[in-house]
Amino acid sequence: MNLPKAIADLVKAQDNFDSVAYANCFTEDAVVHDEGHSYTGKSEIQQWIEKANEKYNTVMQPIDLEETGAIRILTARVSGTFDGSPAVLRYHVELKDGLIQSLKITG
Repeated sequence: MNLPKAIADLVKAQDNFDSVAYANCFTEDAVVHDEGHSYTGKSEIQQWIEKANEKYNTVMQPIDLEETGAIRILTARVSGTFDGSPAVLRYHVELKDGLIQSLKITG
């Protein structure tokens, strides 16, 4: 599967539990929506993923990538130390200038 660089880098950073590299996949004013919460900007995104990594040890295995207009939807099998692992999640990604502008994670 040929993933856009920012998405491929995001998966790699997640699998390496590298919160700095993960945050660097996003624009300065990017927004992440996950589990009913929003995180804005690289600093908040880095803090969110660092806490999530410590709690859940999540790794991603991309399954499919679709494009719907400006949105790319990555379907991935996600496993870690959370109830229901593994789970299939959908990552709704909007890119801007080669980086992620917005990310919404759904089940």
